[in-house]
Amino acid sequence: MPFGEKSDDSGRAIDFDQIYDSIIGPGIQQADLAPIRADEEVVGGFIHKPMFERLMLCDYAVADLTTANPNVFYELGIRHGIRPHSTVLLFAKGMRLPFDVAPLRALPYMIDAQGAPNAVDADRNALATRLIECRNPVEDSPLFQLVSDFPRPDIARLKTDTLRDLVQYSQKYKAKLSAARKEGCKAVKDIEQELHIRDTDPAVIIDLFLSHRAVENWSAMVELVPKMSPILARTILVREQLGLALNRLGRREEAEAILLKLIEERGPSSETNGILGRVYKDLWKNSRNSGNIAAAHGYLRKAISTYLKGFESDWRDAYPGVNVVTLMEMDNPVDARQAELLPVVQYAAKRRLESRSPDYWDYATLLELAVLKNDRAAAKTALSDALAAIREAWEPKSTSENIRMVREVRKQRGDDGTWIEEIEDALNRAGSERSHST
Repeated sequence: MPFGEKSDDSGRAIDFDQIYDSIIGPGIQQADLAPIRADEEVVGGFIHKPMFERLMLCDYAVADLTTANPNVFYELGIRHGIRPHSTVLLFAKGMRLPFDVAPLRALPYMIDAQGAPNAVDADRNALATRLIECRNPVEDSPLFQLVSDFPRPDIARLKTDTLRDLVQYSQKYKAKLSAARKEGCKAVKDIEQELHIRDTDPAVIIDLFLSHRAVENWSAMVELVPKMSPILARTILVREQLGLALNRLGRREEAEAILLKLIEERGPSSETNGILGRVYKDLWKNSRNSGNIAAAHGYLRKAISTYLKGFESDWRDAYPGVNVVTLMEMDNPVDARQAELLPVVQYAAKRRLESRSPDYWDYATLLELAVLKNDRAAAKTALSDALAAIREAWEPKSTSENIRMVREVRKQRGDDGTWIEEIEDALNRAGSERSHST
């Protein structure tokens, strides 16, 4: 199934993580089965060996056809080619299925206008019932239904212990990494020493990579990439996060080159442009602090342009949008486009809150927007929500830095920023407390 938010053919954003957490995962457990979610998009969208093994060897499979995701259909083809039965298909009611799969027996589930499930109990029960029915198997693969003499593989000879060992191995290391992130850099690095990077499940390697990010070990992130398999190292996620880590280490030219190449290949995106915009923002600050005013103005324009292209590539992602309007505040005079963009970014942020389970960045975005609009009451509420949603120590530090820039430039214009400074202090304290707890 897809991961995160994806749009259907009507443009409606659907939160597939919420679909999984409320319907699919619980429905599988209700049928007394253990859910294993494929990690194809977590590791950058490519199909890897462990995924093939899961597709072939799992006794049951559930495929969500909503949005007609190409990866899902490719995986479904593999599954139908080797398993005559026990594959359950789902789709969001109201979606028009492609012609070739329309005759298949698929279960619809209900979603509302915001793309969130709105008949959870009924849909979960329906899935559980269908999985229980699969214990008395009826062929559901078109290949085996239509080609009666097609050879049927002996699944018992495909070393099903391989799947069991793989699942146990992945779960073991994901649990170890979760605990290590709470202990700090050394604990995460110690786990890396246990792994043979090139031969380990890519999902575990990505978890390791992002665990280094969680404990702000940027050098370890950079050093890990050459150890990965070439195909994993070339994924969008790895290249984006490598650019982020290089920038945090001050290796901005390398970060810029990686991110520009990615944009050249794939076009602008809210994530890639958001990270590249941060590179230019840091170059702007360095030039400004060193007194190189001409270069600073050039980097400020590049940062604004880069963030804006990222926001325009996906209006639903408010992250590059809030950075655009914040940096427009830094210009002298304030960039005239800020007044037009502020309500657009505000709307995007609020829609995102309504269509998914909010995270730290959702509340941080509302906080920064409230500061820009001088709305103290809204800022107080958003601050409380953001502090309760912190996951990693660097998150509140990043927000505090953005808010500090607004306070300082307004102070130069004669505004009193005492109330903004109090917000900065709260964010910095929260970041320090989270760092000390790890």
